[in-house]
Amino acid sequence: MALSPLQEYERFEETTAQTESSKTYHFDFTTGQFTGKLIDGEEALLQFIHKAIKTARFRYLIYDDQYGCELEDLIGQDISNELLETEIPRLITEALIYDDRIELVRNFSVVREKDKLYVSFEVVGKDETVLNVSEVI
Repeated sequence: MALSPLQEYERFEETTAQTESSKTYHFDFTTGQFTGKLIDGEEALLQFIHKAIKTARFRYLIYDDQYGCELEDLIGQDISNELLETEIPRLITEALIYDDRIELVRNFSVVREKDKLYVSFEVVGKDETVLNVSEVI
């Protein structure tokens, strides 16, 4: 079989990328159990956001190195409010932005009260939906 630059090759048609369904099982954060109910759309995205923030990155072998958040490294540290206001948005953004459904994480508010941090922010989806998220750390 000779190699020729005039040889015909099979042509492939380009396809457009389709958004995969975000259907997942509902997780009840108060009981720590799956409910058996299937959720999709904004509800599934909100669940992902809360779960990604609450899961320590690099701790569980079931998750790859992109999943989870490194907020745990800040716990117990004597950190100034200025550093918290820059570090927490960075860590949360890094935990969420790799998900295909998320376009942007913005408008952070960090409030420290005794031993708790109240964090609120907006998540803008690829479909331009805006979710308001509040988390206690």
